[in-house]
Amino acid sequence: MLVTGASRFFGGNAVARLVRDTRIERVIAVDTMTPGPELRRRMGRAELVRADIRNPLIRKVIGGNNVDTVIHAGMLTRPPSGGGRAVMKDLNVLGSMQLLAVCQKTPSVRRVVVRSSSAIYGTSAQDPAKFTEEMSARTPPSGSFARDMIEIEGFVRGLARRRPDIAATILRFAPIVGPRMAGRGAQYLRPPFTPTVLGRDARLQFVHEEDAVAALAEAASAGRGGTFNIAGDGALALSQAVRRAGRLELPIPFILFRTAGRVLMGPVLRQFTGEQLDYFHFGCGLDTTRMRTELGFHPRWTTVQAFDDYIGGAALRPVIDPGWIDVAERKLLGLVGAGTGAQS
Repeated sequence: MLVTGASRFFGGNAVARLVRDTRIERVIAVDTMTPGPELRRRMGRAELVRADIRNPLIRKVIGGNNVDTVIHAGMLTRPPSGGGRAVMKDLNVLGSMQLLAVCQKTPSVRRVVVRSSSAIYGTSAQDPAKFTEEMSARTPPSGSFARDMIEIEGFVRGLARRRPDIAATILRFAPIVGPRMAGRGAQYLRPPFTPTVLGRDARLQFVHEEDAVAALAEAASAGRGGTFNIAGDGALALSQAVRRAGRLELPIPFILFRTAGRVLMGPVLRQFTGEQLDYFHFGCGLDTTRMRTELGFHPRWTTVQAFDDYIGGAALRPVIDPGWIDVAERKLLGLVGAGTGAQS
């Protein structure tokens, strides 16, 4: 089994999980960089190979080791610090195209699992309550990461047509959260007042970082081709998320949320891409029926549990105790219910 992006969070943790499975004879971890000491230690018996998937020499790594399963988890979600959009597209799209072309030409390859994202569904006011895997974006996504994922998914479907003997699997993950991901996006919730979109309350759905890694490993073991939405049970309104983080909402018009608001709020909003800001506007719901019935994967963490664990990892000091707000809401609902009963 071969895993790309071994020095990054998902690739490296997928390797660390796979090496514990005694049924897997060999695990080859591929990346252009060496994983950090702690991650390398957890990789245990994995064979680390420094290679660039954009280089045709990756064919020797896959073919020379008779690799039967490839997990492609090495995508970038934003341009690297040492390069711009062109570098990101080169690594994501051209790298994936080269890797999948090698898989197609290597007879030993029988399974390919590719990490994708729910970002390909885009966000708009016309979105359904839940996207199934057959649906497409109502409004074409404008974000660079989403566009890259759409191209990469096209390559995977092309591979499946040309090599029907390969189980080609696409996993479309909801936004991934957890304590080790707390450095990403937590700035949005650090100030006492959290900016939200006036008149909107986006419906959010998350998957816990541990479930995301487990889904990659499960898909590789199951060998079941197809496209699958991956998300935790339930949903969370943005207003609920702000309260659970112990923050206060600061509703502002969306045009300011995306433009002047990014300047006024400093690093709080400037760190987000346009597609991430759109997510706070509309949200995105995923139908995970196929994940359970066909892939056979059942996340351990619900959306709410994943978010709470993420907030715990961010070590935020609440401005308002979320427990107090829950009690106040229940009392208010009780008064409303009593008033309605008295009128009837």
